[in-house]
Amino acid sequence: MYLTRQESRNIDRKAVEQFGISGLVLMENAGRGAVDTLQRLEIVKPEIPVGLVCGKGNNGGDGFVMARHLKIRGLCPTVFLLADPKELTGDAGTNYNILRRCNVPIMERTFPVAGLERFGVLIDAMLGTGAAGIPREPFAKTIRSINTIRKESGVKVIAIDIPSGLDADTGLPSDPTVFADYTLTFYASKVGFTKSEAAKYLGTVIVQDIGLNVHDNGLDVHDNGLDVHDNGLDVHDNGLDVHDNGLNIERITDL
Repeated sequence: MYLTRQESRNIDRKAVEQFGISGLVLMENAGRGAVDTLQRLEIVKPEIPVGLVCGKGNNGGDGFVMARHLKIRGLCPTVFLLADPKELTGDAGTNYNILRRCNVPIMERTFPVAGLERFGVLIDAMLGTGAAGIPREPFAKTIRSINTIRKESGVKVIAIDIPSGLDADTGLPSDPTVFADYTLTFYASKVGFTKSEAAKYLGTVIVQDIGLNVHDNGLDVHDNGLDVHDNGLDVHDNGLDVHDNGLNIERITDL
C-alpha cells in the first residue's frame, strides 16, 4: 500500500474522529516507535551523540518525543529547533514543553545551525509529508549542512516520515533535499517513494508501526481513512509503560 499526502491526512483525521485516538497518542507512538527501531538496528547507542533537527510542525513534534525517549534510555540527544518556540502549537507545542523539563539540551533559533558535525547520528524531523515546494530558510541551509556533513564524515542521517525537501506525491526532490540513510515512515510507504528520482534520497525505507493498521481496520484511506500511524494503547508498548513512559520520574512534578 502507498499513500498520497492527502490520504495520510485523512488517516490522521479518522484516527481522531472514528477511533478516538488523540493526536498526542499518535505522536507519542510515532516518536517512541522510531527510537525502538533505531535501537533495534543498533544505529543509536549510549556512546554516540544524537542531533535532532526539528521544525515547528508535527514532524518536529515526533522529533521532540524521540529526544525524550533517547534521554530516558541513557543516550545523549541534542535538539536544534528551527523556529521560534512561540510558533509551536498543538501536539508539537505540548511535546516541546514536556521536553524542556527533561534536561535535554535545546538549541533555539541558532541560524545557521552550527555544531552538527559533532554528532554520530542526525535526525531529520524538519519537514513532513505535508510540505511541498522548495524549502525556505533556515531549512535550506540546514539541509545543505546535513548533506555536506554526511558526505564528509559518514554520519548516519535518519529521516522521520520523509526526507525534508522530497515531495510525498511526486517523489521529486527539491533543491535542496536531505540525503537519508534510513527513512522511518508512518502507516505505509508514500506514493512518491516508488519514483526512481526518490530512491537515492530515501536510503532504506522502514514502515513504522504506530498502533493502527490501515489494512485491518476497515479504513478507506481514499475517503477519510484512519491514521496510518500504528498507535495502539498496549500499556506494555505504547508510551504508557510505567517503567518507560516518556517522562523522567525525577522531574514529573515539574509538569
